[in-house]
Amino acid sequence: MKPFNVFPYDSKFDFMRLHWVSLGLALLLLLAALGAMAFNTVSGGGFDRSKMFNFALDFSGGALVELRFDKPVNVDDIRERLEKAGFESAQVQGLGAGNDLSIRQKLDGTSNDAQVGKLTDGLVDAVRIEGNPVKVLRSESVGSQVGKELATKGIWAVLFVVIGFLIYISFRFEKKFAIAAVLTTLHDVVVVAGWFAFSGHEFDLTVLAGLLSVMGFSINDTIVVFDRVRENFRSMRASPEAILNASINQTLSRTVITSFVAFLTVLALYLYGGNSLRGMAEAQMMGIVIGTLSSIFVACPLLTLGVLKVTKQDLLPKTRDEEALARRP
Repeated sequence: MKPFNVFPYDSKFDFMRLHWVSLGLALLLLLAALGAMAFNTVSGGGFDRSKMFNFALDFSGGALVELRFDKPVNVDDIRERLEKAGFESAQVQGLGAGNDLSIRQKLDGTSNDAQVGKLTDGLVDAVRIEGNPVKVLRSESVGSQVGKELATKGIWAVLFVVIGFLIYISFRFEKKFAIAAVLTTLHDVVVVAGWFAFSGHEFDLTVLAGLLSVMGFSINDTIVVFDRVRENFRSMRASPEAILNASINQTLSRTVITSFVAFLTVLALYLYGGNSLRGMAEAQMMGIVIGTLSSIFVACPLLTLGVLKVTKQDLLPKTRDEEALARRP
């Protein structure tokens, strides 16, 4: 496998020398992300969590319109027509044999019959095709109650994953590793979420799925590095900083190659997957980049700070037991 190494296995990059700089930059990114979400929440006066992100119909509610054409239509062509008419957030889905379409569109403010009727007329005008008459099968408002329920379930899903990570890594490694890994993962997720708050890009269920996949990618990359740290602590005679440096260098090629291949896959999804998957692909692309950098520049440096500082005694249970016995009267 050596010909596939991007970096030599015994490379000597001194990542720990810059640990204060890398942790400082990570903290700035985290504060910027939280600041963007907080600014959106209080903008316009008052406190409104619904403004934290540009929530799509999945969370905010809106209108559902079903149309039927005399002849089959191309869904991508309908999407382009809607975008040109200003309905950029419209979600278009084909139904049946291709003659029927379902269009979901977010509404500003509280939806009512008048708003839904006006929106329906606008959608019909935007998708009207000469020689292919269209009629409205159904037109109704979609409440935001389902969106609130989905948001609540999303929060529970994140908490479930975080607690699962803590339990698994505590059994697999040691509590200090578990805390550092979870902090690194949460940093990555918050930074990616902050990008959507800052950019104003739509936040829908696919983006939420993208954030959960970011957690999985980030923790997987971090565990690979931590596994090498544990092995080196048991086999190398050196300071903790030197062992952490060696572990990062030894896994550097694997980290970069895996992240690059994953990024190419998600980039293809972003370019050719259509508008319905673009949010998820965008979240995953950012998560891959941030997660790769954090596994190198954040996860291991955290193991050199305060109560998280790792030593050989943390990784060798036998040594811990012998020291405990020696302290007994």
